[in-house]
Amino acid sequence: MKRFNWQNIRLVLMLFLVVFLYSFTQNRNENRKISKVQVEFQGDNKMFLTNEMVNNLLIQNLGGTSSIQKDKVDLKDLESALKKQPFIENAEVFTSEDGVLITKVLQKSPVARVVNGNRNFYVDKNGSIFQLSNNFSSRVPIVQGNIEGEFKKGFIETFSAIEKDDFLKKNIIAITIQKNGSMTMLSREYDYEINFGKPVSVDKKFKNYKAFYQYASKDSLIGKYKSINLIFTQQVVCSK
Repeated sequence: MKRFNWQNIRLVLMLFLVVFLYSFTQNRNENRKISKVQVEFQGDNKMFLTNEMVNNLLIQNLGGTSSIQKDKVDLKDLESALKKQPFIENAEVFTSEDGVLITKVLQKSPVARVVNGNRNFYVDKNGSIFQLSNNFSSRVPIVQGNIEGEFKKGFIETFSAIEKDDFLKKNIIAITIQKNGSMTMLSREYDYEINFGKPVSVDKKFKNYKAFYQYASKDSLIGKYKSINLIFTQQVVCSK
């Protein structure tokens, strides 16, 4: 009669124990209820939304209560519901082991505030248009005119270039768009008007403007100009 291989028996018993503990833990985890909702804002966000607003949106989409089982929560549906909100660019929702519903929210970041007739809205770097907020007013250039049409991509490129550059962001406060797509801009510090032309060769034009500004601000000349013409990318034409 063969002797029992106790080592193999121990391995089998240990395997059964691991499977049992895993099943027990898994079942306990699935039956755990959502203990609380935690909202985290990502990036350098403009606070159009508050923690409370996102929290209420989540609870609303959970059926009016956060006291439901983890396995009953449809995370994809929650993410989709949040992404439909006008101020949200992206959202990620997941649950922790201890039942916390964690939501990471990236809000839209405007590059300009557009006033066109009776319309007043923000536009972001992706060309997405969204409403103003009662909670926060973003310090971006005020744009008068129509940004739709053949030059929209160029307009967004221009607004984004201003937003990304510390000097331009502080210096350019307003933009007017003509019917032919040409733009004129106003400076925060001086009274001259910047004739930017159509939104082409954007980086080159702004590079020329910054070089002009650096040169002219060394003396009192800059305060005497009435207009700065950037249309000709090979030179900056100024008039007093």
